[in-house]
Amino acid sequence: MKVVLFCGGQGMRLREYSEQIPKPMVPVGYRPILWHLMRYYAHFGHKEFIICLGYRADVIKSYFLNYDECLSNDFVLSEGGNQVELLNRDIADWKITFVETGSHTNIAGRLLAVREHVAGDEIFLANYADGLCDLPLDDYLASFIKSQAVAKFVAVKPTTSFHIVDMKDNGFVERVRELSNAGIWMNGGFFAFRKEIFDYIHKGEEIVSEPFQRLIDEKRLVAQKYDGFWMSMDTFKDKQLLDDLYSRGDAPWELWRREPECEPRSAESKSR
Repeated sequence: MKVVLFCGGQGMRLREYSEQIPKPMVPVGYRPILWHLMRYYAHFGHKEFIICLGYRADVIKSYFLNYDECLSNDFVLSEGGNQVELLNRDIADWKITFVETGSHTNIAGRLLAVREHVAGDEIFLANYADGLCDLPLDDYLASFIKSQAVAKFVAVKPTTSFHIVDMKDNGFVERVRELSNAGIWMNGGFFAFRKEIFDYIHKGEEIVSEPFQRLIDEKRLVAQKYDGFWMSMDTFKDKQLLDDLYSRGDAPWELWRREPECEPRSAESKSR
């Protein structure tokens, strides 16, 4: 299945990086978070990507045009550095389509902008491109294929907590309490769509607002609760936590290091 990646936003809460590079290009270890996400999908056999570009599109294009396989693969160097033999490859069998979708376009607008690139697909995947997960994607897709839903997303628990302040009109604080995340589920940004999704999107709308509400009204939007690893890189602290997991060799999203590569699941498998 094709994977649409929404990479056009600036990521204002990561200002340490966002003034120079788009958020999906913020590195985790040797590679940008975008690469880690693409490698996750490729592990399940989904190696055709459509990247929705916007802010600093040149950075993303240049990265892949000048991609260095040696950074994340073993290799043999000989002839004084003139000969490099790669022992593994990352992206040799990937197909990546780069589409300009505007610097200030919302997610629904970006999806509409790449409609022609998924026109022949009954089902396709999509992602916000700023979070990582160890979701068993095959099982997730199998249940979606069997359903009558038009859209599905992964529901995850928030990774951060907030303090609620009760105060009087004169500014005196009466109570400060932590908002419990117990029982709260949020959109994790891992989507599966049927091609009918475009029938529910009108120009100028945001996808999780009006289009999803139309699907809810027709009982054609589903979510799957997931208690496993999920983390979005929204702040510099989030980046540090992901870096720490990676540096310790404890990166749960790197399924390709622990499991054999999966065969891609197709929509045709629903009758089997």
